[in-house]
Amino acid sequence: MGELRMPSLGADMEYGTLVEWRVEPGTQVERGDIVAVVDTHKGAIEIEVFETGVIEELLFPAGSRVPVGVALARIGSLPSAALPGEPSPPGDTGATPPAPVAEALAPVAAAPTPVAEAPPPTPARRRVSPLARRMAEELQIDLGSIEGTGEGGAVTKVDVERAIGGAPLSEAPAPIAPQRQPGAPPGPDEMRLAIAAAVTRSKREIPHYYLGTRVDMSRAAAWLQVLNLKRAPGERVLPAALLLKAIALALREFPDLNGFYIDGAFRAGGGIHLGMVVSLRDGGIVVPAIHDADTRSVDQLMTALRDVVQRARAGGLRGSEITDPTISVTNLGDRGADVVYGVIYPPQVALVGIGRIREQPWAENGMIGARPVVSLTLAADHRVSDGHGGGLFLVAVERWLQQPERL
Repeated sequence: MGELRMPSLGADMEYGTLVEWRVEPGTQVERGDIVAVVDTHKGAIEIEVFETGVIEELLFPAGSRVPVGVALARIGSLPSAALPGEPSPPGDTGATPPAPVAEALAPVAAAPTPVAEAPPPTPARRRVSPLARRMAEELQIDLGSIEGTGEGGAVTKVDVERAIGGAPLSEAPAPIAPQRQPGAPPGPDEMRLAIAAAVTRSKREIPHYYLGTRVDMSRAAAWLQVLNLKRAPGERVLPAALLLKAIALALREFPDLNGFYIDGAFRAGGGIHLGMVVSLRDGGIVVPAIHDADTRSVDQLMTALRDVVQRARAGGLRGSEITDPTISVTNLGDRGADVVYGVIYPPQVALVGIGRIREQPWAENGMIGARPVVSLTLAADHRVSDGHGGGLFLVAVERWLQQPERL
């Protein structure tokens, strides 16, 4: 039996609000099915299941505020049909038993007979938010001595902080600011506080190093002009798609920039999933993933980019798109920035910044002329890579952009 847990959809996320269930006990689900909608400071996020089975039990009603990592539902295996040639019990029609499966398949009670005393039930695993657990480990505090004031008795960061300060654990938690209605768009202040928390953690924990380069986009621009010549405006490929493909292909050569730093060690990403930093109309950002960017054509990347930006601003992102990015890419060229130096989004280990493509003086073969030039930057984690490898990565991105027909 498996469990669907409240996912972590942000570096400092502690809770999510369960907006709605899209399944009920007895529903058969397959990997990738949307089963719930969760509200966070990023807005409403659709939650998928990652296994095939039957929803046995929904552990929280809609409207509950649930800590990260806590089980939301229990998922059982699909009921198997009777084996060929095996006689069915009397009255058995062979139909799939109704849900919940565990209850339907429970043996019918026989006449009372003396039985051995059942062992005491195993205590339920204590609910602790990941942030609270990390704080307790760093401060060497016994979680068993802390009373949880979160949903269902879960221990939260506030509980650990209260324990440090010596406040009575039975004392009610301090009042918090009024919560917005679940499913309503997050306010700019709320999102900026969440972003600030993630950036603060990043700058505190990650030893950043920064590199930058300028790339001549003449060949790429000429290739795009020919490609788009007979296309309608909505079907044209923008330079951003070429840049994304070049970055993705370069990451194949430098996998130490594509992954996560977790528990004191680097963990390579399971694919090249570019997290696109998307600015929202009312303020704030989200960073959804474009999965397997290195295997997609330039046209497919352009379609994926348009789709993810549209859904990010409409509040239609999936949980996997928020949790899967293996590296982030921020493009502020369309906002007028010539150069952007980003902050790594933990637990990722690198971020690529793309500036504005603009005509600049360019010297080549002793001649000076005006060329379309873009500034690319890399922010990387010195615990995993160094400036030598980071510089070669930027060279690889430039090399791909000089041969756009191969992208």
